[in-house]
Amino acid sequence: MKDNLRVAYYGEQGSYSEQAAIRHFGKRATLLGFRFLPEIFDSVGKTLDYGVVPIENSTEGPVTQTYDLLLDSDLMIVGEEILKVDHCLIANPQATIKDIKTVYSHPQALGQCRSYIEKHGLNAVPFYDTAGSVRMIKEKKLNDSAAIASVRAAQVYGMKILSKSIQANKHNFTRFTIIARRNETKDWNKTSIAFGSKHKVGSLSHALDCFARNKINILYIESRPIQNRPWEYNFYIDCKGSIKDKNLENAIKELRKTATFVNVLGSYKSARGRSV
Repeated sequence: MKDNLRVAYYGEQGSYSEQAAIRHFGKRATLLGFRFLPEIFDSVGKTLDYGVVPIENSTEGPVTQTYDLLLDSDLMIVGEEILKVDHCLIANPQATIKDIKTVYSHPQALGQCRSYIEKHGLNAVPFYDTAGSVRMIKEKKLNDSAAIASVRAAQVYGMKILSKSIQANKHNFTRFTIIARRNETKDWNKTSIAFGSKHKVGSLSHALDCFARNKINILYIESRPIQNRPWEYNFYIDCKGSIKDKNLENAIKELRKTATFVNVLGSYKSARGRSV
């Protein structure tokens, strides 16, 4: 992989996506934060080399917008990172825990910290980004408000941590997908696939049987509603193996015969075992 890469990440400086980008690319990349996920998908392959976007949290589940964007894009999944998410309650330096009435953060972070928020009687207000919420309460000098974000976000903006590890699940992880126009690596052991299932009895079972018959282990499955077709769904799966493996190649060939469409989103190296 070349040096001087330009890499997009979701959110502001200090966000968890930025941390995932730093882990994956190190010092080889210039990192640029984006406020909206579609902006990242629009920029990668044009003005930027890669994008780093959240796709799943171990507590709150899938980031559904990422799945929808992957289906509509011609970009590929070329890698992933898994980051342990440790949330902090962050406020302006002069604020105390007794001053705080309102807390801002990304909806997923608010969900992960729901028990803490309810226990302390705080008003939860969704914001587009964890680190962005820290920046906002600093710029607006909101001394009766706090943000939920990372230790790094507090350091970046010179803010005070009122409480650490406030998420309900201490084993809280977020998986990030690396997207690009093409995959320049060859060390692949995981593949992501999207497909459509006919709206009739047994169609999903027949689709999944294609993998079982070829001894392919499905690691994850997610459904997403099809636009303008109520109660019909597209499916996303992660499975072991590379698209260059004969068994997976056969499974995909069989799937194309039973599914309404098949889109191989990418083969890449799994981040399992590199999560902390």
